[in-house]
Amino acid sequence: MAGSVILLGFALKSLPVGTAYAVWTGIGAVGTATLGIVLFGEPATAFRLASIALIVAGIVGLKLVT
Repeated sequence: MAGSVILLGFALKSLPVGTAYAVWTGIGAVGTATLGIVLFGEPATAFRLASIALIVAGIVGLKLVT
C-alpha cells in the first residue's frame, strides 16, 4: 500500500492530479476485481468483464489525452 502511494507521488510530477488519481483508483479496482476472479473463484460474468474493460478503456483514454 505504501509503495502505491509513493508511486502516485512520482506520477503527480508529470500528470495532472485528476488524471493520476483516476488512473490510480482504476488500476486498484481492476486489480481487485481480477484477483477476486482468479484467486477466490468469484464469477466472471459478462457484465463484470465488460465493466472491467470499460475501466481499462477509461484509463487508456485518460492517458492518451494527457
